Amino acid sequence: MHADLPNPNSTTAPAYDRTTLDDQANQLVAAVDDALRASSYRDPSPLPAIGPTPPVPQPGRPPMSQRATDISGITTAIGIASLPVSLGASAIMWTAGQVDPLVIGILLGAPVALALALSRVFKSAKEAAAAAPAEQHHHYNGTVIQDQRSINTQTRGVWASTRNQLPR
Repeated sequence: MHADLPNPNSTTAPAYDRTTLDDQANQLVAAVDDALRASSYRDPSPLPAIGPTPPVPQPGRPPMSQRATDISGITTAIGIASLPVSLGASAIMWTAGQVDPLVIGILLGAPVALALALSRVFKSAKEAAAAAPAEQHHHYNGTVIQDQRSINTQTRGVWASTRNQLPR
């Protein structure tokens, strides 16, 4: 399966000339350069100042949906909020030397449970605010008359005709 490699210390090992090895290395580098040059091309012409141009990555957060942005912000806030708790737990374990894992689990689980509960409360409040009808403002110029009387509606016949009239 494996070919026997020659022993470099043996007198029967083939002698390699340094110039031959350098030539082979140069050929390999040239072949790699040639392969890279053939598979990629960058257009050096400038992009048009007016008209359709390709999108350019912007600094900051990558483009994503509003929901993904909200979740990303919540996750970041929870991660930052858990840092003091984690540092405190590490200090307790280091000073105590031996701590019950159940106690540590309860201490570290409480902030996470609180954060999840708060996120659910905020989510339900946001959904409730989105479900509420938008506030409407009407501005009129001139005389406005509001009639609060009910309208009588009568529909009769096969070919129905509806006439909405105010009672007299």
